[in-house]
Amino acid sequence: MTARAVLLLFNVIETNFLRASSTSEFSHSLGPLRADGSPVVGKIGGDLTPEQGYEAARLVALGMLANIRAHLGSLDRVVRFAKVVGRVNATPEFMGHAQVIDGYTDLMVSVFGDSALCARSAPGMGSAPFQVAVIADAILQVR
Repeated sequence: MTARAVLLLFNVIETNFLRASSTSEFSHSLGPLRADGSPVVGKIGGDLTPEQGYEAARLVALGMLANIRAHLGSLDRVVRFAKVVGRVNATPEFMGHAQVIDGYTDLMVSVFGDSALCARSAPGMGSAPFQVAVIADAILQVR
């Protein structure tokens, strides 16, 4: 399946979940998309280097910023990050999951400062939907 076909599937798949929702907290998930809209696919430690994984995690953060802004109307409504889970699609022998997810965290800290510092985990996955390289979930406190 080509990256374009995967992107088209992302856009047309009917789901039984929301891309974003909010109460006093906000949670969101997103896989990495390049500027041209194509997803970053592959396994870190196999198809992709750790450095490419780091960049994929940054793309996840950029996409999440766009969706947070679209959903909340402004990034200024974010009070702080409570928790981030960054999942890395990796080969069984890969051990640098945390360094890959640093791409996500580094970008969020550059935007939100210390408000983006939070509890974080970075488990590996044997596979991912459409074989995207990185997926992240964040729980945010919003005003």
